Amino acid sequence: MRLALDFDPRIHLVRSYGEGAVTINTERLTQPLLVSPTRLEPRWNVDTFEALCTSDALAQKLEPLLNFGASIVILGAGQTQPVPSSQLRAVFRARQIGLECMTLGAACRTYNVLAAEQRPVVAGLFPAQG
Repeated sequence: MRLALDFDPRIHLVRSYGEGAVTINTERLTQPLLVSPTRLEPRWNVDTFEALCTSDALAQKLEPLLNFGASIVILGAGQTQPVPSSQLRAVFRARQIGLECMTLGAACRTYNVLAAEQRPVVAGLFPAQG
């Protein structure tokens, strides 16, 4: 689904999502990724949302995301609402970071609104997850 018609080169915005890909500005990405208004990491070393939630190496998997320094984290995957594990929620609660888990589409739309408002947000997106 195409999201944004306007283009602001100062911030990373999700232009479209679907068919196993997310387009950030002009870059089409098919792997899990991290994006904030000022930074894009096109390859996050996490295979799926579920793998993140059940990972024995949770701190190691979350380190790249936490290094963004955002106070709001959005995780987006699939077409049904993903449910974070208690272990995952606890990591964010301990650091006083807001965590929202959403479908891929909802995460992309919410991220764009917060990024456009210049809020301290980072999104972890899983585009290929059904």
